[in-house]
Amino acid sequence: MDTILMPRARYKSLVDRFSEEIRSGALPPGTRLPTHRKLAQQYGLALVTASRVYAELETMGLVSGEKGRGTFVRETSVPRGHGIDQAPNPADTQDLNFNSPALPGQADMLREGLRNLAASGDFEALLHYQPHAGRHHERALVAQYLESRGLSTEAEQVVITCGAQQGLATSILALLNPGDAVLADALIYPGFRAVAEMHKLEILPVSLTESGPNLDEMEALCKQRKVRALHAMPTLHNPLGWVLSLEQRRRLIDIARKHELIIIEDAAYAFHAAEPPPPLAALAPERTLYVSGFSKNVATGLRVGYIVSPKHWIPKLERIIRATTWNTPALMTALVCRWIEDGTLAELEQAKRKDALARQTLASNIFHDWHCISHEASSFLWLQLPEDVRAEQVVSALLSRQVAVATAEPFATTTHIPNAIRMALGSIDFEQLEPTLKTVRQVIDDLSVGVV
Repeated sequence: MDTILMPRARYKSLVDRFSEEIRSGALPPGTRLPTHRKLAQQYGLALVTASRVYAELETMGLVSGEKGRGTFVRETSVPRGHGIDQAPNPADTQDLNFNSPALPGQADMLREGLRNLAASGDFEALLHYQPHAGRHHERALVAQYLESRGLSTEAEQVVITCGAQQGLATSILALLNPGDAVLADALIYPGFRAVAEMHKLEILPVSLTESGPNLDEMEALCKQRKVRALHAMPTLHNPLGWVLSLEQRRRLIDIARKHELIIIEDAAYAFHAAEPPPPLAALAPERTLYVSGFSKNVATGLRVGYIVSPKHWIPKLERIIRATTWNTPALMTALVCRWIEDGTLAELEQAKRKDALARQTLASNIFHDWHCISHEASSFLWLQLPEDVRAEQVVSALLSRQVAVATAEPFATTTHIPNAIRMALGSIDFEQLEPTLKTVRQVIDDLSVGVV
């Protein structure tokens, strides 16, 4: 009996030893730990037991493993997560974590919009409950607006939501069951991952190529498993910025049709792309939920979004909205729809694309000699870090300088986290962007030579 228990005791004591050394600073952040095989040889463990040591340390948030690179000590002072899992930053922080793009003069535009709305004959109606999917004329305006996105639809297919995030949540709750398997890119928008995990879906990660998801791997997964749905960001992927070609979209749809998948098309940033191929919802309208909103092209605080759905799913979507928010706040919806009608929205989108182009140009000049991944008109940037610099170290050092960025962790659907950071370029004043990005560059340079 004692002989049987010894390996477990040695394994547990080794976990305790490593965790104590990491927390005390004896093993500083960024330290590369021995390979699984070397750890097993050094302590006389089976290889599977050595792997279990690192797995427990990773679960505790003390180390991170990267395929092909090894296991590293995490920077434990960095708050884990992004979005719903992230603590608020201090007021004086330059936040490159969240995209909340705003242009000068938008507050005045809001005042004028509210004045015009108050003078309208429709104002009293905004005090009452609204239809769960939105008022018909407002759904029709959203459908009309979507013509500019290459999506021809009807008012009866549009459901208005409290932002695109609620659109994703509503889609999942309406059509998927706990335990369902869903295909998603190995790096995705964290908000989708959060909802999927809360609804206890099984995310099947699809590896990435330079121009999009690995479609051969996607098809292979569908042959191996019973897959229910697919999350896709074909136009302006977050965080990598790609725009899938028409050929890629058709191949993806062929896979979805062959294996009877529901497609959840996440189009939150699609307006940034100039003349992209048609949306998946236009190519496969019978199985696609097109989800987007007016946070990035108007303002994040308005919380107005929408789903475009096949008509046979509309009652299920309405039922979820009724059970959660009843309806999108009428005041916000009316305001956004007036801006669609009078051309303000089109002007804002054009101005925000121009602003994003300027910010990307500035960023590419600062990081010109580094491995950056982005779209020329997107409002975020993916920065692959040098081999000798750990992402958690960068985040920690920047937080001490009142700059917040995100590691790859919240975007990853696999256990292997890329050594990279993602920066939202649209959330701070343009005048502050250059010095803030130069601070990021300086911190990474200093860490690379051991100054920080």
